[in-house]
Amino acid sequence: MKKVRLAVIPVAGYGTRFLPFTKAVPKPMLPILNRPAIEIIAKEAADSGIEEIVFVVGHKKEILQDHFSPCEELERVLQKGNKQEFLNAIKFPETIAKVHFVVQEKQRGTADAIMAAESFIGDQPFAVLFGDDVMYNKEKPVLKQLIDLYDKTQKTVIGVKTVPHEDVPKYASVEFDSQNGREYHVTTITEKPPLELVKSDISPLGRYVCTPNMVEIMRNLKPGAGGEYQLTDALDIEARTNGAYAYEFEGIRYDMGDRLGYLKANVEFGLRDEKLSKDFLAYLKELVKD
Repeated sequence: MKKVRLAVIPVAGYGTRFLPFTKAVPKPMLPILNRPAIEIIAKEAADSGIEEIVFVVGHKKEILQDHFSPCEELERVLQKGNKQEFLNAIKFPETIAKVHFVVQEKQRGTADAIMAAESFIGDQPFAVLFGDDVMYNKEKPVLKQLIDLYDKTQKTVIGVKTVPHEDVPKYASVEFDSQNGREYHVTTITEKPPLELVKSDISPLGRYVCTPNMVEIMRNLKPGAGGEYQLTDALDIEARTNGAYAYEFEGIRYDMGDRLGYLKANVEFGLRDEKLSKDFLAYLKELVKD
C-alpha cells in the first residue's frame, strides 16, 4: 500500500478580489499575522506526513519561489545581529518539504492546474490543497484526517463541511448513499448546482486525497462549466466508477479568497498567538464597547 507522500497546491490565480494588492504580490502571500497563508497551508501538509509539495504557479511566481528558498544575505544579517527567532522563521519554509514549482500556462480550471504536476504524481496517491483555504485544527491537521480515511479505504477522499443550503451553489453538492459518523459514501458530485437542484448541503472545501487513477480521469476529462476542466467533475466520475468518500473534517476553514474570511483569519490567529492574545483581546473589547 502506497502512502500519501506528495501534495499538489494550485496557486496560479490572479487574486482579483484583492486588487490592487495582488497587482504586484501573489494572493497566497497574504499574511496571517507575520506568515504568508501559503506557508501555513504547506505546514499543514507537512504535519500530515507529506514529504514533497508541488506548487502550481502562474504570474509573479518568483515571489513564491523566493519565500521557499534560502536568502543568504538576510540570514547573515540576522545571524550577525543574534536575531535567532527571526533567523529560524525565515529558514523554516526551506525545511517544510521537498518543494517544486510548475507553471500553469493558461488558467483552464482546477483539474488542468493539478495536471500541470502530472510528471511528479506518477502512479502514487496524492493530496490536493487549494491556496484559498486555510485550515485550523490544534489537535490534528485537516489533511491528516483525510489521509487516515484514505489509508483505511484506499479510495479518494473529499474534505467537506455542511454549508447553509443557499450557499451550496457557490461550491458543489456532494450526494451520498450511506453515512457513518463523519464519513460519507459518495454517489454524485455536482459543481455549483442551481439552488433548485441542490440535493445535499455538504460541499467540498479545499482538501482532497486522490487515488492514482484520478490522473487518468483528469487526462481524459471534457470541459465543464465555462469551458474549464474542473476537479469536481473528475471527482464525480471517480465516485461513480471507482468509489469515493467524503469526510466532514474537524476544524475551522478560513476563505482567503474573501476579504471577510481574511480578516477573520487574522483576528482568530491573533487571539491564539501567545505574545499577542492578551493585549489584542483587550483592544478588541475596548473597540466594541461602544
